[in-house]
Amino acid sequence: MSLRNFNNSFSNHHQRIGVALYGIIWLQALVGFVRPHRGSKRRSVWFFLHWLLGTAASLLGVVNIYTGLQAYHEMTSRSIKVWVIIFTVEMSVVSFFYLLQDKWVYTQKQGVILGDQTVKPTGGEEIAPETSKRS
Repeated sequence: MSLRNFNNSFSNHHQRIGVALYGIIWLQALVGFVRPHRGSKRRSVWFFLHWLLGTAASLLGVVNIYTGLQAYHEMTSRSIKVWVIIFTVEMSVVSFFYLLQDKWVYTQKQGVILGDQTVKPTGGEEIAPETSKRS
């Protein structure tokens, strides 16, 4: 579609966000070249800036897909409902696994007890799970 009707007037949000993303990505690469050594006082400021640019690029990328779908709908009058649903499901799954992997090790270290496993309190003695017989 863009090759047939090439329009570079930056008249919609999708195009503007795309240019901003392009700039952020280049800035992110340039920031990588000036990374301070570990232990440097400037390292925490650099890390925050690097994190902020990366997060902004990721979030703007997601927003730009929705604005691109909306721009497509406005230009062609075709329905984008299916694509919005597909992308929303995809982003939900990606977000779920991102949050899951972030807390996976923490959850494993909590000593979750399932079924008939024995419990080892800090004192060292083992406590077997109680089995109750119901009549």
